[in-house]
Order: sequence, then structure tokens, then C-alpha cells
Amino acid sequence: MRGDLEWGGVPGLVRWAADRFADREAVVEGRTRVSYAELGARVERAAAACLASGVRAGDRVAVWAPNTLDWIVCALGAVSVGAVLVPLNTRFKGAEAAYVLARSRARLLFVTGTFLGTSYVAALRRAAGEPGPGAGLDPLLGAGTGPASDRAPVPGTVPGSGPLPGLPHLEQVVVLADDAPADFRTWKDFLADGEAVGREEVRRRGKSVSGGSPSDIIFTSGTTGRPKGALITHAQTLRGYEIWSDLAGLREGDRYLIVNPFFHTFGYKAGIIACLMRGATMVPQPVFDVDTVLANVAAERVSVLPGPPTLHQSLLDHPARDAYDLSALRLVVTGAAVVPLRLVERLRTELGVDTVLTAYGLSEASGIVTMCRRGDRPEVIASTSGRAIPDTEVRVVDSAGAPVAPGSPGEVLVRGFNVMSGYFEDAAATAEVLTPEGWLRTGDVGVLDAEGNLRITDRIKDMFIVGGFNAYPAEIEQLLGLHPEVADVAVIGVPDSRLGEVGRAYVVRRPHSALTADDLITWSRREMANYKVPRTIAFVTTLPRNASGKVVKGELRGR
Repeated sequence: MRGDLEWGGVPGLVRWAADRFADREAVVEGRTRVSYAELGARVERAAAACLASGVRAGDRVAVWAPNTLDWIVCALGAVSVGAVLVPLNTRFKGAEAAYVLARSRARLLFVTGTFLGTSYVAALRRAAGEPGPGAGLDPLLGAGTGPASDRAPVPGTVPGSGPLPGLPHLEQVVVLADDAPADFRTWKDFLADGEAVGREEVRRRGKSVSGGSPSDIIFTSGTTGRPKGALITHAQTLRGYEIWSDLAGLREGDRYLIVNPFFHTFGYKAGIIACLMRGATMVPQPVFDVDTVLANVAAERVSVLPGPPTLHQSLLDHPARDAYDLSALRLVVTGAAVVPLRLVERLRTELGVDTVLTAYGLSEASGIVTMCRRGDRPEVIASTSGRAIPDTEVRVVDSAGAPVAPGSPGEVLVRGFNVMSGYFEDAAATAEVLTPEGWLRTGDVGVLDAEGNLRITDRIKDMFIVGGFNAYPAEIEQLLGLHPEVADVAVIGVPDSRLGEVGRAYVVRRPHSALTADDLITWSRREMANYKVPRTIAFVTTLPRNASGKVVKGELRGR
């Protein structure tokens, strides 16, 4: 296994792939077809522009954009000069994105222009155009949260002189489009600045990135409702996804449709990074649309299609499926929800997919913890998430921390190379989930069978999964609580035939309020990402609480 021993870090992997697979197609985006050699050159050009813009090793660089070639290039360019990548969820509204930018103290942001009819630039300006809490940001996350050296501006700037006063650390915003507001920059102009930076300087910076250097911060939310950033190194990323590629059987020449969003480890690491390791062709798809999936699979002879179960179910059930040639499909990796045995059988029999695998991971463990193996029985693949990946341990424990017998439920703990060093600048939250012995408390309830296969049965944190997206009730409750007519609220996940689970909110209205369910849902769609929006609202006079004042969600589920 090569991993970090040969590549050192992601910059080394990019250079190696550009040389090893030079003439192979690396990325296909519509009529644009980019070879691995050309992708390497584009990444170097983006890296040079980052250097020209003053990006230093350890600086946080954020990307808020859908799955595109430009995402791949700017993200890898930033990481190639030692920056720490902070991917932003494309479903975020402006205030949600601004919070993560403030919390990470990102110095540079790459942002799409208009996506799905929404101007991300306008949304961000509304949320962070003015300093202070009036911009919708946490007042605790303003200037001065990090060491003075970390806040030093790039040459020619002064603190707080960036384009968004509400984000004083954000010094530059680059719009991945041909046009940009006067105080932002276009992608073309940004790249032009890098032409004065020599190739050797770019490669010298890349070689200074070691396996232990921080690679990315993936923000996730917990029971507090506050997004927290899991800090992962280059070595963890390379080692984890070399293992993923081996277990999945990804190989040179595969054509990989990446519908999983790049802001998630499933899209970025099991997608981009894995393809670089194997010389597979990336076919990024910005939005999940089953018609587009079918068209891409047929036209591009796609052989690899990972994604949540809903993606594959939609593909199988599409009335025009037989009109498309899907015969090249050979590998499916799924997870994030219960996988019906019938789905596994249909993928194999109706589509002729040779390999169907399930897996389990979380951001705090580099996105990969367990995985089925090729050759596992269909019932194992459908009913479990497989066994611990090499060089890691999985344990299920009771409330006292003692291991339970196989077949008994308990909290899932993970220990190994894949576990994060901690949450970014959040020692208290880190201490809550990392034990002194190095075990990560996942907050998930699971069962291990006698062979070590893990089945996730519940979520201690009450998280539910909407079409593959993790939804956290505490965060949604916090947002709903901002509505002036909401006095109290609790959110749970309920089954949904299409998305797996969706949110249901139990709301206590303020006195004399005439708020309706439609009113609150409409308001929610303006204030939060779509997958967080409750699909149903139930108005109640009070919420059930225990003696300590906590909402008894089991009672709500019982309703």
C-alpha cells in the first residue's frame, strides 16, 4: 500500500497522478475533457495563484460551490500549497456559510456565482456585509479569536479590509465565474496573478507538506447545534482512501460518476482523492437528478456509481430506465441509511452490477470506519455496514464504557489512524468525544455480530439522514427558535419513502399567534438548507420534558 509513505501528502499524490496517468482522461464536464497531465497543470496554476495571493501553510481556504472541474482545481490548488481546505455545504444559506467562515477564520473563499437560481455572493453579502451580530454571526466569532500571527494580513491589506466587513479574517473572495462584484475577484483574474510565480516555487511549497500536516476541516454539527470542524491530516486522508480504493476494487480506467457532493468526504475523498490514486475518470454531477444520472451513465460508460440508497432506488424505479445503456456499471458503494436487501438484489440482477458494498463513517474518523468486503453475502451487505477497516478498532460499549456482547446494542467507539486530532480550536468539544485512550465516541448506537460486522441501529445524538444528508435536530431547533412566533420547539426524524427520513417539528406557539404550518415551512425554506426544513409541523401546547428539563423525544416518536 502506497499511502502517505510514497506521496507524502495530497500535493505529492496530484503530481504522481499527473505523471503516472498523464494521457488518461481525468475529468469530464460536458464537452470539456481534461487529461491527468492537464489537470496537474491546472492545479499547479491555481497553486501559484494561491501563493501570489499570500496563502501560507496552515491558512484556511474555503470552497462554496457545487461539483465542478473548477471545484477540483481550486481545492487541490489550495491544498497543494499547504492550505487547509474548508468545504462549505452548497445547501447552506448565507448565515450558515458565514458562521463556518468565521469559525474557521478562512482567509480565502472560492464561491460559485449563481447556482440553482441562487446568488451565493448576494446571500453571503446579506449575511456578512456588516460587522457584528447584526450580520447574523455569533458575536463570539469576530476578530481576535486566534493568535496574532494567524491574523496577519496578506501584503497590501490591513485587518478587516476584506470585501465582507462581518468577516474580518476573510481577505479575498474569488468568484468561479467570468463576472464578479467590484470588491470580489473573478477566477480568471485570480489565476492571472499566479503567472509570475515560478513552477519550482509551487513545487517547493508542495514538498514542504508532510503527512502530519492538516489537510482539511470538515464541519459537522452535534447535539449542541453548533457546527464543529473535524481536523484531518494528509496522512489520514491518503491512508484511509487507499484502503477504500482497495476494498472497493476501484481501478485504472474506471469512469466514476461523482454525484456525492464534494463538500462531503464521500464526494471529495472517496471521489476525487480515490480517483487520483487509481487513475479513474471523474464525471462530476452538480445536482442529483435521476434523468441526468441515467444520461451520464449511458453516454460516458460510467462504471462506478457510489451514493446513498435513494440514488440507486430512483435509478432502478425510473420508468425510462430501459432506454439507457447501463451495462458498464460494475461497482456501487452505498451507506448512510438502512439498505434494503431487495435493493442489493435488484442492482445485481436487473443492472448486472458485479460489486455492491455498504460502509459506515463519520467526519471525525476521516469519513471511513467500516466497510463490507467483495464476496460478502448479500444479506451481510444489506443488513450491516461491514467490518472495521485495517489498522482500526471498533467497539460497542454500554453507558459505563464496558464492552457489550455480540448482538447487544451500545454506543459505537472507534480507535485508529483515521480518528481526528480534534475539533478545530474547540478543546471542550474534543474532550467530550475523545477518550484519554484514543477512542472516538461516535454518538451512534450499533450492534456488532460475531464476525465483527457493524449494524447502526439508532443515533444517540438524534441525528437523522435526509436523502444522504445528515440533519441535526438541535441545529434545526435553534434556527426555528429564531422565528418570532415560536416559543418552544423539538424536532425528530420520521420515516419517508423517498428520502429515508425527514424532519417533523413539534412547535409551541407564542400566545395569540396565528402561525400556520405552511407559514413556518415557507419561512424555514428561506432560513435554512432544504434538507433541514421540517416536512411536517405539529402544534402542541407543551413539549414533554423530564425532571432535568430535557425534551423526551422518545415520547414524541411514540406519537
